[in-house]
Amino acid sequence: MTTTLDKVLYTARTHTIGGRDGQARSDDGRLQVTLSSPGQGTGTNPEQMFAAGYSACFIGAIKVVAGKQNVTLPADLAVDAEVDLGPTVHGFGIAVRLTVSLPGMDRAAAQALVDGAHQVCPYSNATRGNIPVEIKLA
Repeated sequence: MTTTLDKVLYTARTHTIGGRDGQARSDDGRLQVTLSSPGQGTGTNPEQMFAAGYSACFIGAIKVVAGKQNVTLPADLAVDAEVDLGPTVHGFGIAVRLTVSLPGMDRAAAQALVDGAHQVCPYSNATRGNIPVEIKLA
């Protein structure tokens, strides 16, 4: 089932040349990145950017859920992301593992935040049912 946006809050725009061995830049100039295939060259790769984007977005979702629940988050909240790339019957695919660190929080309360964040995070909503995603507490 496709979910449509009720309203567009922001649109990211990039221009990419050369694919995995090229360059990408945003229309506002804030992002300028050299791309390289995994394990080759000196640039980053799409899987690393996906991992950074998903983990940053997931932290944002945790903050939204915590705000709604009036929960104070630890200052050292962190998410480690791993994005696997590999062959599938249709070509290539990815799988994601997120490890969420909420030091000092009650484990049940931390798990409730993670579960809530997974429901509202745009990356979680985009990937749900499409690729394997594993989210666990550190």
